[in-house]
Amino acid sequence: MIYFDKGKNLLEEDKYHYQLQDVKEPELFRDLYPYTEIPKVVFNYRHVPMNMPENIWITDTTFRDGQQSTSPFTVRQIVDLFKLMARLGGPKGIVRQSEFFLYSEKDRRALEECKALGLPFPEITTWIRANEKDFELVKQAGVAETGVLVSCSDYHIFKKMNLTRAQAMDKYLGIVKSALAYGIKPRCHFEDLTRADFYGFVVPFANELMKLSRESGIPVKIRMCDTMGFGVSYPGTSLPRSVQGLVYGLHHYAEVPSELLEWHGHNDFYKVVTNATTAWLYGASSVNCSLLGIGERTGNCPLEAMAIEYASLRGTDDGMDFTAITDIARYFEEELGYIIPPHTPFVGRAFNATRAGIHADGLLKDPEIYNIFDTAKILDRPARVSINNASGLAGIAYWINDYYDLPDEHKIDKKDELVVRMKEIIDREYADGRNSIWGDDELDNMIRGLDRNKHREFEAYGRLKKG
Repeated sequence: MIYFDKGKNLLEEDKYHYQLQDVKEPELFRDLYPYTEIPKVVFNYRHVPMNMPENIWITDTTFRDGQQSTSPFTVRQIVDLFKLMARLGGPKGIVRQSEFFLYSEKDRRALEECKALGLPFPEITTWIRANEKDFELVKQAGVAETGVLVSCSDYHIFKKMNLTRAQAMDKYLGIVKSALAYGIKPRCHFEDLTRADFYGFVVPFANELMKLSRESGIPVKIRMCDTMGFGVSYPGTSLPRSVQGLVYGLHHYAEVPSELLEWHGHNDFYKVVTNATTAWLYGASSVNCSLLGIGERTGNCPLEAMAIEYASLRGTDDGMDFTAITDIARYFEEELGYIIPPHTPFVGRAFNATRAGIHADGLLKDPEIYNIFDTAKILDRPARVSINNASGLAGIAYWINDYYDLPDEHKIDKKDELVVRMKEIIDREYADGRNSIWGDDELDNMIRGLDRNKHREFEAYGRLKKG
């Protein structure tokens, strides 16, 4: 039977309605996941259409999944980070929601204090396990939406929960119905989706959820959880590892609208950002992230990375304040004592720094040669040079101009006598066995010792420019 799809304006075959396959033995996909070997990527050469939604956005799990991997945040720290997140997301709410735990008094107090800020975005949501006791906490919190853990793979259904697929589905649908009865929007977290039987459990379960959504008139969201980071975005890969296949399948076979589809990935195989972007491109409106990518094991998708991805795909920042990324990184390091690996994109201390003399020479001539974009304007992070044995005269000159924030008319070049003398000292130290980079304070003290007058000039010119 054929029908006319008004969304695509084409004739299509009637979609096959998949039924639950209540198997006696778990499907563990041992050909893909042998456990004693590296997981396999298998191709079936099937391609699905790209289907970027009209509206895309970011949701946050810093205070839920993210906080499970760090020292516990205080209430004040959660409020501070929430405000920074709102600033980054901007007035259009590109960072649309943030989810909170409800299990401790501190969690509930943090939720209430963030609600009291009265910010339009991010909307505050919660997360619970699929049981009535947890749902009581949601009702008390007075939120409009809650996440519900609904594990989908047989690894979880059979091995962890000791249930059959039919029993698991019945349990999950029960808590979803309770949420709908109270007018609360359920967000179903399809845990371990990339090891689940897509046509035997995932699609039939999603069909039941969409049926409940239509009957109640309340949206039921589906969060596609790549819990172990197994998702891949290569064209023509087989389910259940294909990100685009999962998004397309839920949209096409279970008729889940894009605005109700959300991707949540982990970085176990270094694919977390690409997978999240792929989910956007193929039909999911939302991607779930955490600040700096904190989270279980290798972490979640970095929220700041997807903010940059959004601007790359849309051609606009839509009011986002990217300088908040730098303030978030500074807050993590200075307030939380969190160590950010220095080469982490956008937030690491060395992400836009060079040590190579030839690169520094290019930066002196035009920062655009070796800087990814105007990081000074967009992130409030000028390109930097770290001084080591390979920095050369150009690197030292660039460091001076940057560190003292010298205006163009007072910048020095690599032929300056002070630069030459500094290089002699630096080279001598490395010849004597030094193997570490030079700190800013060390170089500042070196200049003060070599030429006191010039040091005063640098500080004065820098102050004048900033004033």
